[in-house]
Amino acid sequence: MREIVHIQIGQAGNNIGTKFWELISDEHGIDPSGYYHGNTDLQLERINVYFNEAQGGRFVPRAVLVDLEAGTMDSVRSSAFGQLFSPDSFIFGREGAGNNWAKGHYTEGAEIADHVLEVTRKEAEGCDCLQGFQIVHSLGGGTGSGMGCLLLGKIREEYPDRIISTFSIIPSPKVSDTVVEPYNCVMSLHHLVENTDETYMIDNEALHDICYRTLKLSAPALADLNHLISAAMCGVTACIRFPGQLNADLRKIKVNMVPFPRLHFFVPGFAPLVSRGAMQYQALTVPQLVLQLFDAKNMMCACDPRHGRYLTAATIFRGRMSTKEVDEQMYNIQDKNSSYFIEWIPNNLKSAICDIPPRGLKICGTFIGNTTAIQELFKRVGEQFSAMFRRKAFLHWYTGEGMEEMEFTEAESNMNDLIAEYQQYQEASTEEGEDGEGNDDDDEEEEEE
Repeated sequence: MREIVHIQIGQAGNNIGTKFWELISDEHGIDPSGYYHGNTDLQLERINVYFNEAQGGRFVPRAVLVDLEAGTMDSVRSSAFGQLFSPDSFIFGREGAGNNWAKGHYTEGAEIADHVLEVTRKEAEGCDCLQGFQIVHSLGGGTGSGMGCLLLGKIREEYPDRIISTFSIIPSPKVSDTVVEPYNCVMSLHHLVENTDETYMIDNEALHDICYRTLKLSAPALADLNHLISAAMCGVTACIRFPGQLNADLRKIKVNMVPFPRLHFFVPGFAPLVSRGAMQYQALTVPQLVLQLFDAKNMMCACDPRHGRYLTAATIFRGRMSTKEVDEQMYNIQDKNSSYFIEWIPNNLKSAICDIPPRGLKICGTFIGNTTAIQELFKRVGEQFSAMFRRKAFLHWYTGEGMEEMEFTEAESNMNDLIAEYQQYQEASTEEGEDGEGNDDDDEEEEEE
């Protein structure tokens, strides 16, 4: 079995993570107290990917729940699926990180980091064949970003050959929860670039737009947004959890999606998304799904793929469908929109098909795009970062916890390098690649700049 250890950190991470476990439990026929009430053996066949089996036929999520304040844990415990988690999996600090990256990374977070690692190690040792870790956190606050990065580094050190995928909630222009989120976000990106294999960027603004425009919800609540995120999260791992005709696991996604090690930031999407009223007026077909998956309005990230080009993209379909039809649709998309795909990676679309659809749908699809347009997002955060950093605003909160100003400068330049890399590959054409064979052309291009 290719097991996954799930870690959720901070308030956002725990809220999304709990929603995710609700969806997963539902798909595998597990009730809120952890017992199986499903209707098909397929639900149990690979349930080990996310659940451990305890005595008496009870299933327990392989999850570690972390926060630096106890409040979030209490709300998880009192939620519908709160009884599902093992009491040992809840780890919390005393006073919270107070939106301060340095507190999460150096002081408060560092105090309980070893305890978290111990629990994670115990979960990992209980696996037959650990595929990797998935971490859910936000980059705007203190715990998810600061402590999240601390744990990432430690896990990477201990399990260098396992896949680490993160679902990172990125601050977006219209939905800003904290003033210092540009600082927290840039400091986190500095670590995400180095320590993760695949990072799914999600932001609230894009989710709001989807709820408002597509699903026609007049006042989307956080629960609605979290539901969207968890739908995409379930899709990414559907092929490991259920049998399919063409499968994809975390490692296959990584190999097919990451052309250069630093460029592993993905834009997720999900289809079909239709409002309840319009549902009966639409046929659900593969072409319809593909159209919606590649639609810019469907991306869960505030960057417009039409402003950049796709390095690679993957689609994971669920439900009964013909592979031939999927291949044709994929070919069509690339054929008609060839200018939006990098031409020096031929056939840069990976598709996977899993036979079991989620409850209530005949077929559905999950989209993962690695597009150069994501630099818009980094640029935006970078501008906000430098506007404050130039004046050294709010810096004393970070330096007071033992951080150096150099770290800020380093993180900023690392992010600017990342933006430059995306830009370089966006502009690179086929002829150029042939001259410089492989990676040597990086140096040439830097000199040109």
